[in-house]
Amino acid sequence: MEKIRSVRGMHDLLPDRAPLWQRVEDEARALFERYGFREIRTPIVEHTELFRRSIGEVTDIVEKEMYTFLDRNGDSLTLRPEGTAGVVRACEEGGLLNQVQRLWYRGPMFRHERPQKGRLRQFHQIGAEVFGLAGPDIDAELLALTARLWRALGIADRVRLEINTLGGAADRARYRETLVAWLGERAERLDPDSRRRLSTNPLRILDSKDPGTQALLAGAPRLLDFLDAEDRAHFEALCTLLDELGVPFRVNERLVRGLDYYTRTVFEWTTDALGAQGTVCAGGRYDGLVAQLGGRPTPAVGFALGVERVVLLLEEGGQDAQLPPVDAYLAGVPEAGGRLLVLAEWLRDRLPGLRLMTHCGGGSFKSQLKKADRSGARFALLVGPEELSTSTVTLKPLRSDEPQRTLPVEAVVAALASHLPHAGERHGGPSGRRTAV
Repeated sequence: MEKIRSVRGMHDLLPDRAPLWQRVEDEARALFERYGFREIRTPIVEHTELFRRSIGEVTDIVEKEMYTFLDRNGDSLTLRPEGTAGVVRACEEGGLLNQVQRLWYRGPMFRHERPQKGRLRQFHQIGAEVFGLAGPDIDAELLALTARLWRALGIADRVRLEINTLGGAADRARYRETLVAWLGERAERLDPDSRRRLSTNPLRILDSKDPGTQALLAGAPRLLDFLDAEDRAHFEALCTLLDELGVPFRVNERLVRGLDYYTRTVFEWTTDALGAQGTVCAGGRYDGLVAQLGGRPTPAVGFALGVERVVLLLEEGGQDAQLPPVDAYLAGVPEAGGRLLVLAEWLRDRLPGLRLMTHCGGGSFKSQLKKADRSGARFALLVGPEELSTSTVTLKPLRSDEPQRTLPVEAVVAALASHLPHAGERHGGPSGRRTAV
C-alpha cells in the first residue's frame, strides 16, 4: 500500500529541530512581556471577505495564493494568509479598541506559493499589533524590540533594517496619479507582471525584482516628494528616534510591502544569508484598516516575523538544536510496580524543574541501566529489593566517577537539588501524595 505523504509545502517539525523553534518562541514571548504586550489567539479560518477587504482584491495574496473553500453552508472561508486582519477583527468584535492595546500572537499561516527554502505553504509567524497610538514613538519602540530580539538570538549581525514611508491616503493618491502617467509613457520597458499591475496596483511595481524594471525605476518620481508636512514630520521623527536608540537603518524608497492596508511607516528586516527569501521580519503602520473593516478610525502599527526563516538563520550560523538532556532516569525491579510512578510524581512535586524520565516497559535491571545511560541523564535513580524494603533510593552518577549512594527519599531530593540548581526544591512538600517507595 502506498504511503501517505505530507502535503507539498507543509512540513513536519520533528523533535531534533524543535528546540530552536522553542528558543525563538520563548525569547519572543519574554520580550513581549517585558514591553507590556498581551497574547491574543485567533482562528486559522476566517470569512474570505475579511482578507479581500483588508489585504486588497488585486494583491498577489488574494488573487493567487489564498486557500479558499466553501463550507457546508455555502460560506466562503479562507485559511489565514497573514495575522493582522484577524487580530483587527477579533479586537473590534471583542470590544477591545476603546483603549490602547499592545498585543502579540503566533501561529501558522497559509499561502499557495511555490515551495522553496524559507518559503512554505504552511508557515509560522510571530507578530505584534498596537492599536490607539498614532505617533512615531511606538513605531520606533517596535523596531527597538525587534532589534533586541535579534541580539538575544545572536543574529543581529546577519540582519539589516530598511524603512520607508507611504504617507497618507491623499499623498499616495497624488503620487499614484503621477507614477501611472510616468510609467505609462514607458510601459513597453516594463516586465509583463509590472505592466499588469500598472492598471491595478502600480505602487507594487516599485519593488519589482525584474532587473530591467528596477533600472527604469531609477528615474521614476519619488513618493517622498509627495508627502504633506504632517506625514513628512512623522517619518523624520522616526528616523531621529532610531538614531537616538542606536538602531541602524537604511531608507529604501522602493519599499512598499505587498498588502494594501499599509500607511506611513513600512519596514523590513532583511538578510543575505537565505538566498531569495531575504525578508525575515516586516511590518508597518495601518491607520485606516480598523475603519475599513467596520470599526471607528483607530491608528495601528505592527509587524510579523517568519519563524522558519529565523530558525534557518540560527542553523546557518551553527547554533545547536540539541534537546536538553534529562537530569535523572528512574529504574526499578518489577516488584516496585506502581511505586516507581508514585515516587517519580513525588520527586516532580518537590523539584519542579527536574527533568526526570521513568523507566516503563519492564526489562532487566542491566538493560534499564543501559537505557538510563543512553538517555543522557546525569543520574540514575535505582530502586532494587533492598531499597524497597528500606524506603531508600540509590543515586548513581552516570557522567562522573563519584561513588553511588543509597539515601532516604528526602535526602535524594536534597542531593539532586544541590547538583541541579535548575531543579528548584520546593520546601514544605506536596499534599495528598505518598512519599515512600
